[in-house]
Amino acid sequence: MIGAIKIAAPARLVGSVTLDGAKNSALRLLAASLLTSERISLCRYPASLLDASTHVEMLQVLGKSTEVDGKQILISEYQPLSETLEWNGRSIRNTLLILGALVGRLGAGRVPLPGGCNLGERKYDLHVLVLERLGARVWQEGGFLCAEAPLAGLVGTDIHLPIRSTGATENAILCSVLARGQTRVWNPHIRPEILDLISLLRKMGAHIRVFGQEHIEIRGVARLHSAEHRVIADSMEAITWLVGAVITRGDVEIRDFPFDDLEVVLAHLRAAGARLYRDRESLIVRADRSYPIEISTGPHPGINSDVQPILAAWAARARGESRITDLRFPGRYGYAQEMAKMGLRYEIRGDMLVLYGEDGKLKGGEVRALDLRAGAALALCGLIAESETAITDAWQIERGYVDFVAKLRNLGATVECLS
Repeated sequence: MIGAIKIAAPARLVGSVTLDGAKNSALRLLAASLLTSERISLCRYPASLLDASTHVEMLQVLGKSTEVDGKQILISEYQPLSETLEWNGRSIRNTLLILGALVGRLGAGRVPLPGGCNLGERKYDLHVLVLERLGARVWQEGGFLCAEAPLAGLVGTDIHLPIRSTGATENAILCSVLARGQTRVWNPHIRPEILDLISLLRKMGAHIRVFGQEHIEIRGVARLHSAEHRVIADSMEAITWLVGAVITRGDVEIRDFPFDDLEVVLAHLRAAGARLYRDRESLIVRADRSYPIEISTGPHPGINSDVQPILAAWAARARGESRITDLRFPGRYGYAQEMAKMGLRYEIRGDMLVLYGEDGKLKGGEVRALDLRAGAALALCGLIAESETAITDAWQIERGYVDFVAKLRNLGATVECLS
């Protein structure tokens, strides 16, 4: 595990980079493997991600066996699945999906309360709502969240989500595919990772229909079977390299680029100066300037909340006032304090973060990665600083980027890893 990284600056990113499988999809697919005793095979699997490794260890504790060969993972079941996840290691938020899958298949589950990035108020009340609507009893017991279905198992019903929640939508799907009868999830958050989860479940034998952003219809089946699936490319990694290429005035080819998933972000960045060219499945990024941005995050196909720290690095390079509004997680602006240590001026106006870029006139220094995307954003700022930048708690970056340091080096940056 990386303790810290040092980035020599300034740098100009030049070359090509191939995107790996999406972390935010892979973790959901791992949870889905709990719904069957048969083998699940995932390719373009981001095996080296810290969160993925943690999740795989959780599967092993529950009774699964796993084999990783390069970018493929095979998941089998060598003993009866346990209802309880006895886990003393680092927690991740995906334990909520593990709970849903366990209750859906076994009728009961007990998992540690979720961890992950601290993004302000991220409760799990919607996950409880989903389980209870399907007939489960849910309670907290010490540091565990527990749920139990009636003797006959979960029963399909209508689930009305009060907000478009990614996690609650995923859990509603996982809980319902083996439930008796039909379930309809109203006001779901339909985004690429959820469509990827649905794609795998359909290959496993699930009956799922998507009616746009209005509702999802799931008709429960008695069992699910083995399947092979390719994880979608990581949109967040794609945007990270795109922004890195532009702010360093670089020339980068991003292979396997998920164009359809990022139309809104691409439109904003083209308007803000990015020169983008499509070549089959690759995006070629060239830039000699960047302008301030004004964006608001929102449900897909809008701009995902995860993107905003990366776009703050763009704002640090652009001369003038940029504005970022995150109505979903307004407490997520903590990274701006770390960027301020590098000389970036900012202020918070209600739910809006205002950044005053000065054409990248940042200074190096020691900063801390508060979470995964904040760490990547600080690394991008380090590329355009006037002197060396040291990022502590850099293990956060490993949670969501495969070979982040190696890819930076291959694109021409000078990066040193510290234990």
